Parts: sequence; structure tokens; C-alpha cells
Amino acid sequence: EDKAIRLAEARAELIVVSEHVTPRLKALADEDRLVWHRRSFQMSDLDGTHLVVNTIEDTPLARQVYERACEKRLLINTYDQPEYSNFGMAALVHPGPLRISISTSNASPALASRLRQDLEQLFDQEFVEFISQLGQVRQHLRERIHNSATRKDLLRSLVTDFHLQGTLKYPPNWREKLESLLAE
Repeated sequence: EDKAIRLAEARAELIVVSEHVTPRLKALADEDRLVWHRRSFQMSDLDGTHLVVNTIEDTPLARQVYERACEKRLLINTYDQPEYSNFGMAALVHPGPLRISISTSNASPALASRLRQDLEQLFDQEFVEFISQLGQVRQHLRERIHNSATRKDLLRSLVTDFHLQGTLKYPPNWREKLESLLAE
């Protein structure tokens, strides 16, 4: 859902092939922002595509889809199966004009998602106002101050006291938990 919504927001011509979709995807289909084929995937669904986001959990079928996509020179990302992907999709945080992408290189998409959620809470409405006004001031100063060094110094002074502060909180006994799973 998250990836489909991001692609729809970017105005991609989006086709979802699935017997069932989430309410949000159904709403996008109802708004004609994506095409929903309410059925199982068929290899012919790859025809005419450029990018594939594969959520098939059936590993043999995921492998077949990956191999066919590679034969057709398509970009493919297979959810939770990096061995059947030739590109990764980063988690994206985008408050106002800020864009932060987060990737764990498929080591833990769940961690990337968790980091995205935490960062989304951190960058609140006041931050959106702050960065938006910085952009307006920058444009205003470009028109009024022609000396680039003076303009840069002034713009830098506006963010000198801005700092991002944070801490990391790990799950209790995370080392033991992970090591015990690796020992199985």
C-alpha cells in the first residue's frame, strides 16, 4: 500500500494486480488514480511495464516473476525477498519540502519503517512552517542581495541554532534475542 500510494502521488500510471486490496488502494482505484485488476497475477501483467513492486509471498512464483522481469530488463523490488530484487525502495519522510530517505539495504525493512514513523513524529507542523519560511526567505534574498557570499552567510545564520537531537532506544536483551534466533 505505502509504495503504491507513493507512486500514485508521483502520478505514475499504476496497475495493481490482486484479488484483494486495502481500503486506501480501493479508494485510489475508485478515483481513477490506479487501475485495479481484481485477479491473480499472470506473467503477461509484466508486458508494457517499467517497474514492478512484487508482494507475492510464494517464493517459487516470486523467483519466476523476478527472472521474467530481469529478462525484460524491468526494475523489480520484491517485498521481503531482496534476492529477487534489482533495486530497493527506501522509506521516505517528507514533512513539507524536506525529503529524507531511509534504507537498511534490505537488512530490515521493518526497522526502516520504524525509523520513518519516529522521524515523521519528530518533524512536526512547526518544522514544516520553519523550513517553508526559510525557502521563502531564501527566494526573497536571492532577489535582493546579489552578493552570493553575503547571502549565504545570512542564510546560514538563520539555521545556526537549529539542532536535531535524539537517542536510540534498543529492545531489551536485543543481542540475546537475535543470537538465539540465529542459533536455531
